[in-house]
Amino acid sequence: MRDRVVFVFAAALLAACGSSAGNASTSATPLSGTVSVFAAASLTAAFNALDADFQGANSSVTVKFNFAGTPTLVTQIEQGAPADVFASADTANMDKLKGDGFAAGTPQVFTRNKLEIVVAPGNPKGITGLADLAKPGVIYITEAPTVPAGKYALQALKMAGVTVTPKSLETDVKSVVSKIELGEADAGIVYTTDVTAAGSKVLGVPIPDANNVIATYPIVAVKATTNAAAANAFIAYVLSAAGQAKLQSFGFLSAS
Repeated sequence: MRDRVVFVFAAALLAACGSSAGNASTSATPLSGTVSVFAAASLTAAFNALDADFQGANSSVTVKFNFAGTPTLVTQIEQGAPADVFASADTANMDKLKGDGFAAGTPQVFTRNKLEIVVAPGNPKGITGLADLAKPGVIYITEAPTVPAGKYALQALKMAGVTVTPKSLETDVKSVVSKIELGEADAGIVYTTDVTAAGSKVLGVPIPDANNVIATYPIVAVKATTNAAAANAFIAYVLSAAGQAKLQSFGFLSAS
């Protein structure tokens, strides 16, 4: 019961501190209904686990997730898809959503991430670093450059002085990992958390900090939300100590 009161108070506090949604409520009423969370694909495992804890304290709330590449989510929201919360894998797409008038209040950074090379178990092509991705016979795939992970991968390769043409450009990190698992490619660049989430199905090859890129993840309530109180409560939980601990247990970095 105490946890429920904390979440309701946090929701009211967030709403009072800047939510501009026309139907937002600042009253501390019991949470109920459905919350649609549109979140970057790299958050799939962590958000599903975090949601189990959130709904344990808010049994009258149902959280529905839509995981996809961040630019795909922005397009869906701006085309009218029913969303209450948007969690982005970069600030650029969040800035677009806010600039186009679809965000309620001020986005808040809730976690960060790093890149890692993903290969098949046993690392059959002997990939040891970014330079190996350009070797003859290595099938490299990555995300489209409009996808945050794809953009970050290009930055990492540029810093390392590596030029490589990918065999395919995927819509999100999960698609890259899946093709590595199926043996359709030899290597790709994803987040460290994606390698962790895949378990023994893949292997990760670290990228040195000098050539790595830190991904920043912001979250915000969507202006057209129909359940502002529950949306803000979910955001409050993600930002809470318990939410942060859950994210970090999946390999995500501190928000600060």
